[in-house]
Amino acid sequence: MNDMKKFIVGAAFAAVSSSCVLAADLPVQAYKSAPVAAQVYNWTGLYVGVNGGYGWGSQDPLTLVSNRFDRTSFNINGGMLGGTVGAQIQQGYVVLGLEGDLDWANVKGSGISIPAIAGIGQGITLNIASDISAVGTARARAGVAMNNWLFYVTGGAAFVKSSANGTSIVGVPCGALGVLPNCTASAWRPGIAAGVGMEYGFTPNWSLKGEYLYTQVVGAGASTDKLNIFRGGINYRF
Repeated sequence: MNDMKKFIVGAAFAAVSSSCVLAADLPVQAYKSAPVAAQVYNWTGLYVGVNGGYGWGSQDPLTLVSNRFDRTSFNINGGMLGGTVGAQIQQGYVVLGLEGDLDWANVKGSGISIPAIAGIGQGITLNIASDISAVGTARARAGVAMNNWLFYVTGGAAFVKSSANGTSIVGVPCGALGVLPNCTASAWRPGIAAGVGMEYGFTPNWSLKGEYLYTQVVGAGASTDKLNIFRGGINYRF
């Protein structure tokens, strides 16, 4: 009987020892950390930037020297370069903000004009140049953020620095007989601006944008001067 007990105890001890050895030989599973949640891009903040682009459209230079004349229209085009400042806030997918910019411009055109009032000629033919030398806007922006992509619409006020310079080529000279007191004039003119754009954040603070804006001068007599603008820019957000 004692021999039987010794045999059973010995067998059990051997089995336990074998299990421990096998367990020690099993590979240790590496610890896996919890998955890290993807960082969501944040568009909220104040920002400054630079922009540049190209503008084209039409302008009536005669409304600068006198708003008595019938409508005329010259094609204008050229480049522009300037700065941007803005602020925006993101709530979920929605981004709302305000943006202002001021651009130096070299948007020009020229042509031959025969000033008329109600279809009646004024006895003068002009070679007249039309020029937009600066464009500023103050606009609201509303957009949809898709992580580091932002798609937006924008609209607000525009301010356009326009000038005209005419030279008589036929008929009486400028200023004669009260026809044209002055053939050269320049003024800031108010207008409206609206457009669409998209912006891409390539770092948490830096972003690239491209946008189209349509501007039209208002409150200038018969004038309906308009300018299409396509420009790109880079912004730094604080």
